[in-house]
Amino acid sequence: MNTLTVATKTSSEGAVLVVAGDLDFASAPLVREALEGVQVTAGQSLVLDLGGMTFCDSGGLTALVAARHQAVEAGAEIVLAAVPEHTRRILKLVGLESLFVLRPQA
Repeated sequence: MNTLTVATKTSSEGAVLVVAGDLDFASAPLVREALEGVQVTAGQSLVLDLGGMTFCDSGGLTALVAARHQAVEAGAEIVLAAVPEHTRRILKLVGLESLFVLRPQA
């Protein structure tokens, strides 16, 4: 099991959360906690850089959807960057892929 880390930074397009490790039911609250400290403004993007994510279960997917809700409520775009292939496949299988803008890199 890889411990989850979440780092926040800003870019010219908006807030960025860098997620690394296992995003699962037990660690998903760390993402939600990080989201509480992020300012998302209309017209910008909330980017989740998932390049370092090694695992994602249903609890992790729920955290991604919560991030989407926060972005949409603020009038911002939600972007998932560097999504691992296994997670991209799960997003597609459960019908969530269309809810996010997917980019190959952050």
